[in-house]
Amino acid sequence: MARPSQQLDQVLLQSGRTLFAAHGCDGLSLRLLCEHAGVNVGMFHYHFRTKDIFLTQLLQTMYDDMFMQLQAEAAHAGTPTQRLRQSLCLLGRLLREHGAWIGRVWSDANRGEAVARQFMEKNGVRHVQLIIMLVIEAMQAGEIAPAAPMHVLSFLMGSVAAPMLIAPRALEMGFVPASFQEALTNDVLSDQGIADRVNRALFALKASKQEINHV
Repeated sequence: MARPSQQLDQVLLQSGRTLFAAHGCDGLSLRLLCEHAGVNVGMFHYHFRTKDIFLTQLLQTMYDDMFMQLQAEAAHAGTPTQRLRQSLCLLGRLLREHGAWIGRVWSDANRGEAVARQFMEKNGVRHVQLIIMLVIEAMQAGEIAPAAPMHVLSFLMGSVAAPMLIAPRALEMGFVPASFQEALTNDVLSDQGIADRVNRALFALKASKQEINHV
């Protein structure tokens, strides 16, 4: 006979995914979480014991879902630049989908929330390392101009990651004039907008050393 608590841990984690971006580490109370999940607090303690353990697992599972998709994209067949292009496009789409909770983790870590800081310390460089390795492979293959990998990464993230983190928050907070909202959604946040910026960034990185030095 199945135990009555079966799968309730996943129900709680799913509610955590829904609520975390709006409430963060501090604001996501056990009462709010359990009411949303339809689970009593006793079952929460049975599965997770403490709120910090729950938050640690919640953040890790959300990040691991994203990272495994990036790993799979980076491992596809193709030239280094093709794999870099597809990985960057996927990263942009993932940030569009998950940017709210990622931004909340950054905010919580900046305010000294221990769970958020530990999460950032553990995971903050994993996706960065993956993209840098693709950049280095593309340089070694002669597909993009030689440069400091971190310099190239910062250029790519300015083209891909920054708009996906900033633009949705600006829309949510009402900072974008009504006349710009449709264009921002269609031209910046869409799959096509992401792909266009990635293609433009990679085209710029093809420039030879002589062209860069001349500029």
